[in-house]
Amino acid sequence: MAITFNKSRNDDDVLMAEINTTPLVDVMLVLLIIFLITIPAVTTSIQVKLPKEKIVISEAQLETIVISVDANSVRYWRNEPITSPQDFQSRLDAIKKMNDKPTVHIRADAGVSFDAIGKLVYGLKEAGVLNIGFITQPPDKN
Repeated sequence: MAITFNKSRNDDDVLMAEINTTPLVDVMLVLLIIFLITIPAVTTSIQVKLPKEKIVISEAQLETIVISVDANSVRYWRNEPITSPQDFQSRLDAIKKMNDKPTVHIRADAGVSFDAIGKLVYGLKEAGVLNIGFITQPPDKN
């Protein structure tokens, strides 16, 4: 039992040298549909309460400045109230003469407005203070 093949040289028997792209297009369309369905669900369905604080333990050094802000947006420089913007600027200038890169930690009440903290951080940045940190409490264990 032998198998014989008819070896004819017709023009119809020329090899195809093209790549079949149909499977590639099918896979790409399936991936496109999957991404179109999942991306809006991921970006809009998650409810987030901001901010969540993380506790990073750092040691305060003697030259670290602690500025406290109470619930009424009153600023305190190491437990002494800051009476005016000029008072705040003069204290910053005095610290910058001793240390050209001072460290400031902001200790703010949870009920203080974002505007008060934003103005404080902006004032510190304008004065050239680049090392600013926030003092927080750790979250509940619940």
